[in-house]
Amino acid sequence: MRLREKLDARRVLLTGVTGFVGEALLQRMLTDLPGTVPVLLVRPKSGQPGVDRVAALLRKPTFATALERAGSPAALLAKVEVIEGDLADVPPLPADLDVVVHCAGDVSFDPPIQDAFASNVDGTHALLSRVLEASACDRLIHYVHVSTAYVGGRRRGAVPERSVDHDVDWRVERDASQRLAQRIEDDSRAPAVLADLSKKAEREHGRAGPITAAQDAERRRREWVKDQQKAAGGERARSLGWTDVYTFTKAMGERVVEELTSGTTAGAPAIPVSIVRPSIIESALVWPYPGWIEGFKMAEPIILAFGRGEMPEFPAAPDSGVDIVPVDHVVNAILAVCATMPEPGVPQYFHVSSGARNLLTFRRLYELVREYFELHPFDLGERGAVKLPTWRFPGSQRVERVLAQGETAHRLADRALSLAPRSERIREFSRDLDRTKVRLDFLRRYLDLYRSYTQVELQFIDDRTLALHRNLDPADLEPFGFDTSVIDWTQYIRDIHCPAVTAPMRRYDVIRKRRQSLGEPTQRRLDGDPAGVLAVFDMDGTLMSSNVIETYLWLRLPELDRAERVREIGALLRRVPSYVGAERRDRGGFLRAVYRRYVGADLHELDALVDELVTPHVLERVSGAALRRVREHRAAGHHTVLLTGAVRPLTRPLSPLFDHIVAAELAVDEHGRATGFLSAPPLVGESRAAWLVRYAEVNGFDLTRSYGYADSQSDLPLLRAVGRPTAVSPDVPLYRAARAGRWPIETWRTPTATSRLRVPDVSHDTTAAALT
Repeated sequence: MRLREKLDARRVLLTGVTGFVGEALLQRMLTDLPGTVPVLLVRPKSGQPGVDRVAALLRKPTFATALERAGSPAALLAKVEVIEGDLADVPPLPADLDVVVHCAGDVSFDPPIQDAFASNVDGTHALLSRVLEASACDRLIHYVHVSTAYVGGRRRGAVPERSVDHDVDWRVERDASQRLAQRIEDDSRAPAVLADLSKKAEREHGRAGPITAAQDAERRRREWVKDQQKAAGGERARSLGWTDVYTFTKAMGERVVEELTSGTTAGAPAIPVSIVRPSIIESALVWPYPGWIEGFKMAEPIILAFGRGEMPEFPAAPDSGVDIVPVDHVVNAILAVCATMPEPGVPQYFHVSSGARNLLTFRRLYELVREYFELHPFDLGERGAVKLPTWRFPGSQRVERVLAQGETAHRLADRALSLAPRSERIREFSRDLDRTKVRLDFLRRYLDLYRSYTQVELQFIDDRTLALHRNLDPADLEPFGFDTSVIDWTQYIRDIHCPAVTAPMRRYDVIRKRRQSLGEPTQRRLDGDPAGVLAVFDMDGTLMSSNVIETYLWLRLPELDRAERVREIGALLRRVPSYVGAERRDRGGFLRAVYRRYVGADLHELDALVDELVTPHVLERVSGAALRRVREHRAAGHHTVLLTGAVRPLTRPLSPLFDHIVAAELAVDEHGRATGFLSAPPLVGESRAAWLVRYAEVNGFDLTRSYGYADSQSDLPLLRAVGRPTAVSPDVPLYRAARAGRWPIETWRTPTATSRLRVPDVSHDTTAAALT
């Protein structure tokens, strides 16, 4: 009897249809089993009802053939029945179900321990409880559980198709995982942990302000909790003999199935149970089309990293096997299992794997992947094709040692980078260093995840699965066969799988090259509607290449003779280390320390000095790109604001450009002389953002449409307060934040003829008219 006849009129409930295997299973049913009625348990998500999620799923290209046969999206949707529900809260199931196929679960290798148990153990228990409720003596539901071949753990040799031999109590482990996760959460609030996290956050974000640092400390705490919960799952799994928390909880899930369906539970009938254990599921060999795959599975990250020259070695023995099976073989096996009713209370196990009869070794996999990339290399543009690494399989210890050396070198380089002066070259070095960090993190993650899989040497016996395949009707052998011995690895890996997994990356490279060839500007187009839009600019380091100490010297040195200048510069040089320390700790304190040196200065004389002598020097130091940008905003009708920590007199040359200027105000005595203090706290870090928010509220500006330009990490809160931030010649921390936020990054250079060592003098005749 044909498979379609065996499953005709059968109502089959599927979980996990938005996942890889579940989607492929639904696609096959709707395309080639027209008499089968899929009943889908789907969780509503982000305000989207379950039926809408299914409708969106059916619009994917995967279902193109089914859609064509159905005639319309509505007709195709009518072929399925949707039940809204979640494995955390499974609703009552229809009593007329024939088969339940449980594909859902957490498939990541290293989720937090409590999440893995919630999905793979508690979710299975909740679903099975509803299946048992819906089962009746005269209509037993066939429960098909999709597990993994690696539930056997870190053992070697032949693995038979039967229950895993262990005495681990899933209830005890489930309860312990919840307590452990809560204990880690509690430990994250211990004073020592919080102090360490706060210290790191202060070191990185202290200049931006205490709230910014506190927010980063809390982000670090949450990451610490998640990392510790992940580590706890992995360590517990390995201590019991499993590769990771994924295979551990999958094994616990199987034990739940075995217990609940045996008929020994009070009030619950024994029901027919089949447990399907695929090995490493990869792209389709034939159905729905060769190479069909969604998302990154186990091998894809490694293949892509190798093709981009970023995977120098792999910690596997060259002659050990990597057990890969195409997703359509898995789907065909599940369908055959659904059509075969086992004896109630006696689970049947099926390995869908390839290693027992068609072994693919790591070395052969490497050779085939290399052959593919030699024929079809990734193109790095001007640098040409990627240079492929040569794997020599030196062993996991050697790979670990080399990786650890790279991680140490990166930490030292990153520490040195934090002490380097700002420059375009330093930003390029930072970018390269960040890329190295991404590569090292990738290698570390996959080395840790795959090490156990490369060390186990398993041979999954698939006698029962092969017998099931041979029992197919001869007419079904081609469309629904799943004998993995027929797979030609050269054809599958080199000619089908590699082209499929690299296609998205190649499309991205084409888009990137097109953008580069078009020379797309980094600056976004200015808002066409000027109403309610601010354009906020920092001064030192943004509009002009200067700093507070330099601008102090511009005002101080012109009134001194040569000897006094030498003494003043010497005094400043002696204070530079303390100034640098103060600036790194608290920019407000640094500004106060420098401005103490203005004590005794006559404020009117400072204004006159700027007008007569310093203005030409300031205008020489203003970037031409900066002037153009300010003028563009003014031409667009935007309200321009200069927000600076410089003293008020130094902003006078720029006043024609701005509608509003906020600067440091020197406090004066009754004689108009500076006291060495400020009349109000300097606006730095978070106080700038707070001022801006208040200014926008009072004056009716829309910050989501407004622009901000700044150069320092201390201005991070300011830039985050506007909807259109731009980092200008940024320091390394701001540069990294801008790249993470995908903000425009621009370099506004001072005219090359301008010397940073020259003091303003009367020989320059540049005037403020240049600004108007």
